[in-house]
Amino acid sequence: MDNTPPATPGQPTVIQVDGLAKHYRVFDKREGLLASIRGLFHRETRTVEALRGVDLTVNQGEFVALLGPNGAGKTTFLKLLSGIITPSAGTATVLGHVPWERADAFRRRFALVMGQKNQLWWDLPAAESFRLHREIYRIDPTRFARTRDELVEMLDVGGLVNRPVRDLSLGERMKLELVAALLHEPEVLFLDEPTIGLDVVAQHTIHRFLRHVRTERRVTVVLTTHYMKDVAALCERLVVITRGSILYDGSLEGIVDRFTSHKIVTLDLDETPAPGRIERFGFPCEIRGPRVTLRVDRERIADVLPEILRAEQVRDISVEDVPLEEIVANLFRGAAAGGTGGGR
Repeated sequence: MDNTPPATPGQPTVIQVDGLAKHYRVFDKREGLLASIRGLFHRETRTVEALRGVDLTVNQGEFVALLGPNGAGKTTFLKLLSGIITPSAGTATVLGHVPWERADAFRRRFALVMGQKNQLWWDLPAAESFRLHREIYRIDPTRFARTRDELVEMLDVGGLVNRPVRDLSLGERMKLELVAALLHEPEVLFLDEPTIGLDVVAQHTIHRFLRHVRTERRVTVVLTTHYMKDVAALCERLVVITRGSILYDGSLEGIVDRFTSHKIVTLDLDETPAPGRIERFGFPCEIRGPRVTLRVDRERIADVLPEILRAEQVRDISVEDVPLEEIVANLFRGAAAGGTGGGR
């Protein structure tokens, strides 16, 4: 694990997690008629470790991304921090509250948005759900109207709030879910895959909105996602969870430096290189006509680039880090190769 300090040192601690673990006992159902009959009298169980002793500190105003393969324990982690479930071991506090004690004072200070579940009433217009939120959270009517109108304007959903939720597209519904989650002006926002299934335009709109919320309202945000574009657009700090444990906790730049030893050099040449001619500069990942992509050791970049320019007729050249998607995928594969298991 990378022990890089939080991205906003000096800010008050909002989330403190120490040794948090969650275990489930699940039934194993064997295949075949005989095994099914036997299972009626003797059920075999096994333990699934969704989280294994996680430690994490999040400061006020941070925007933290949780990345992990399916079953890594990301959603379980958010459910624990929001008090939906209780842990098997360890402690956690959010805004000074133990989440699973479910104190009313705590519920008024955070919000949870799950991309695959609705908090809006399906058959009613979102405006009716908004009014219900006002009653639940006991929001002053003047303050409620001001906050609602500001959020609706920022997401440009004024024409949607009086339509039944069932008639809305996934992207439209997610925008209104975010409005509902922020009506009581929470200090902490948990987002579980909020852009899943959305088109590029909807993703961009939500990214812009969340950046504004974080900057202007100083909301602390913890985001789970499978989309690297979410991470690159929103987050300064990345936490990678695999098999219920934190594998990396640090900056986006830090994960590139730690887990890659090369850069990607893309060349546009005047002509397609002859076989074997370009390999001396670096391992070629791809050759498409006159366009060549090389992987060059970081320490050799300064020496290799002048050599390429002297030896080849280069029309254009670019040097980039290994894509974040590739780095994270390699981490997932490496963790999976280390054994089986994981979270929910």
